[in-house]
Amino acid sequence: MFVGENPIHIECNKDDIAPIVLMPGDPLRAKYIADNFLTEAKLVTSVRNMYGFTGFYKGVRVTIMASGMGMPSMSIYAFELIHYFNVKKIIRIGTCGVVDPSVKIPELILADNFYSESNFAYSFNDYEGHTVKPSKELNNVIIETAKEKNIKLHIGTITTADVFGPYVGMDRLLERMPKDIHPLGEEMEGYALCHIANSMGIEASVIATAVDSKFSDVVLTPEERQCSLNDMITLALEAIIK
Repeated sequence: MFVGENPIHIECNKDDIAPIVLMPGDPLRAKYIADNFLTEAKLVTSVRNMYGFTGFYKGVRVTIMASGMGMPSMSIYAFELIHYFNVKKIIRIGTCGVVDPSVKIPELILADNFYSESNFAYSFNDYEGHTVKPSKELNNVIIETAKEKNIKLHIGTITTADVFGPYVGMDRLLERMPKDIHPLGEEMEGYALCHIANSMGIEASVIATAVDSKFSDVVLTPEERQCSLNDMITLALEAIIK
């Protein structure tokens, strides 16, 4: 694999990035977290308006780095964070669609498994599997933190798609999944993050807030997605600093 000496998509000094990172998809959500949850927050990178902020949460230095949408975008930022900036832990905090009626909007899902029919992992490093696992150790910390904070947390499989499910008919994709895969939600980034993290030897986990469901008429607005996901943000911050 050829890798240049400097990152292309994150432009800052090496010590501007903390070793622990939260990754929302939306750059404006990264700004919201920095403005409302961190102290001494500083914008450290903004290439292509993909914002990264570093500050302190309860005295611990944390970076909030947006990933953009989809596995290719996530893979760029996750790879650069790990390879160039020596990041050791990443928690993706995102949104997902519900594919199991047990999950209500806006409850949280912690992935303990990812399924994707994508060829992303094969393209990345010839991995032929369609399931990947997040960090068990980091997941256990998130689970214990959720109990401490009395935050309801569903734990199960999330499916990561190459397409935005509501636009293509998610049922069609679900019907051709292996029969032993029973996802709770669907999104577009988690599989890539966890595969890269596993391949590069760091810890990564994914917490997703349910924002739309075919089993419910409740749909969060874009403003609510950006600003009203405080339980997920708090849970991730509390867990990653432990």
